[in-house]
Amino acid sequence: MEARHLRYALALAEHGHFGRAAGALGIAQPPLSKQIADLEREVGTRLFDRTRRGVFPTAAGVAFLARARRALGEITAASVDAARAARGETGRLRLGFIASALLEPLPDVLGRFGRERPDVRLELHEMATSRSTAALVAGELDVAITLGRPRGTGAERLVSVPIGHDHLVAVVGGAHPFAGQVSVSVEQLRRQPLIVAPGEDEPALTGTLRALLGEDSPAVLAGASVARDIHTIIGLAACGVGVGLGPSRMLSVPRRGTWFCEVTPRTSLPDLVLSFDARERSPVLRAFLGVVRGNCPDAAAALDLRLGPREEGGP
Repeated sequence: MEARHLRYALALAEHGHFGRAAGALGIAQPPLSKQIADLEREVGTRLFDRTRRGVFPTAAGVAFLARARRALGEITAASVDAARAARGETGRLRLGFIASALLEPLPDVLGRFGRERPDVRLELHEMATSRSTAALVAGELDVAITLGRPRGTGAERLVSVPIGHDHLVAVVGGAHPFAGQVSVSVEQLRRQPLIVAPGEDEPALTGTLRALLGEDSPAVLAGASVARDIHTIIGLAACGVGVGLGPSRMLSVPRRGTWFCEVTPRTSLPDLVLSFDARERSPVLRAFLGVVRGNCPDAAAALDLRLGPREEGGP
């Protein structure tokens, strides 16, 4: 039994006449009569009474047609659902990200993606770079946003593109001697208790700080207070614990009782990087990359270079 048999039976029931039903279906009457007869043989009972007044469903036909109508509706819905899934309009996206990405560019990216793909289920996980890299390699995430390029086993099969650049700034409480200064020097920082991200969580950032602070920076960093996100860094600085070091995007979340200083010399931090498995080609991921292209020009150019202009098929 095929879907066309169901359509033929429904058309015959609607028009009550083989000729009119055949005309509506765009086929000749003899093939329609044969298909209905074949259907009745397969079902094992007569579905229609043929009379001089017209063709009418039998009791068995009424029961059959009710199911046939629902079945055709499900077939149509299945086709629609399949097409939507192929366009990345349904499904899920598992995204791991560092907290500072919520300042920029994630709000615009996620906002646009949610408007364009409202039926995609977003599973969002704040994670340190080391954790999200491991989860991405293990297949537990579809995409990760990290500070610096992912490192370690399996990272070689990831596509990684920059989506943001940043430089180092310092934050202190209002009572700190640095409060009111436009900038602080590296030498000044070396003599202060510091507040930094954990080295095991953000190895690229830790490497940058060690290079900046000098040969004995491991000793300096070993005595630093550890904060896992920028809000905690700012909060501890406000409490007078020490000098917080973090990305300049922290400037977008000022807190009463704190002061931000530029660090001289100006020090670039590892890029904010978006990564995904090079072997992954899910329609939802392609759609997400399309939104990233539209919101992050650096990423668009890098994705064109790595995947080709039309590889991910985003909007």
